[in-house]
Amino acid sequence: MTHPLQNKSIVLGVTGSIACYKAADLASKLVQAGALVDVIMTESATRFVTPLTFHSITHRPVVTDLFNPQTGTVEHIEMARRADIIVVAPATANTIAKLAHGFADDALAATVLATTAPVLLCPAMDGNMYANAATQDNIERLKARGFTFAGPASGHLASGMTGAGRLVETSEITGWIRLALGRKGDLAGRKVVVSAGGTQEAIDPVRYITNRSSGKMGYAIADAARDRGANAVLVAAPTALPDPTGIRVARVQNVREMQAALTAECKDADAIIMAAAVSDWRPATKAAQKVKKGAAATWSIDLVKNPDVIAGLEGSRLIKVGFAAETEDLEEHAREKIASKGLHFIVANDITAHDAGFAVDDNRVTIIDRDGGAEHLELMSKYEVGLRILDRVAALLK
Repeated sequence: MTHPLQNKSIVLGVTGSIACYKAADLASKLVQAGALVDVIMTESATRFVTPLTFHSITHRPVVTDLFNPQTGTVEHIEMARRADIIVVAPATANTIAKLAHGFADDALAATVLATTAPVLLCPAMDGNMYANAATQDNIERLKARGFTFAGPASGHLASGMTGAGRLVETSEITGWIRLALGRKGDLAGRKVVVSAGGTQEAIDPVRYITNRSSGKMGYAIADAARDRGANAVLVAAPTALPDPTGIRVARVQNVREMQAALTAECKDADAIIMAAAVSDWRPATKAAQKVKKGAAATWSIDLVKNPDVIAGLEGSRLIKVGFAAETEDLEEHAREKIASKGLHFIVANDITAHDAGFAVDDNRVTIIDRDGGAEHLELMSKYEVGLRILDRVAALLK
């Protein structure tokens, strides 16, 4: 699979914060994703981490001086020109102040001043420094110019205090990078709603009816939609997955909550991709207290049918994509759902496969359209399946 950061030119600015060591991890993750990473370090940053660290990770020269006789005095102009994005992580209060007021007295500030690429700043500093009115004014000034900020996070700081000022985690920074790079994608300006996870229907305050869905497929589709510029909204039943960066998440528990959330979100949406595994049935009544085992050898629960969520979703331009998780007669059962649910196409997968489907990162699916055509996709990552689904959505939206 081609990673969304493959061959992207990323300039990583590293400034003088104790959080510099996290920048090394970020550089490593970007290189592993296939990005071309050029590191610029301020003089203060070199007191925490050596340039050799980043050179060993990126296998590219590390810029530390605006006037480097080996790279030439216009190296920062070339880096600014070829950058797809500039990321400053960590970004100190001093560097944020420099950028806010247009200073260009070091290689990093000069590169940011010279670029037309998006700039992502990831603050890391003492909590009082971050809260200071001067820092807040500088941040607002940069936001008004189109700079994006990731964080800071709250927690224990190097000063010993607790508060806002921690550098956000590497996974969150890469999410913000993907969001920024995708803003001009083929789904820019489109709202794509994705459902994910397995719904839970309560029996009593302790027990519920659910299924084996991990939510990974829906989350991967939402990631792919964000990476292609869409305004991605994720309506998620309970999962163990963290909220994806740059995607609004609406949390629901049962089918009726999911129906209400999707009905509201789809009023102005361009597409709904129903990857959630919704419960077909729910208990007719929910016990107010935990049902005790007692002496009974059996326990019967009356079930009533849940509404067909995607069949009831409407919109003047809404592209509807369904999923069919089957154990037998895969294509036959999937085709039946296209008409009954009003779908543009359906994604069918055999959930008995040990290497695809529930709780794993890969899937093997068949995409069936309204006209009866079927495309069989061999085993691939769920993210790549998401891209293939979105290829069809994008074509239909045209």
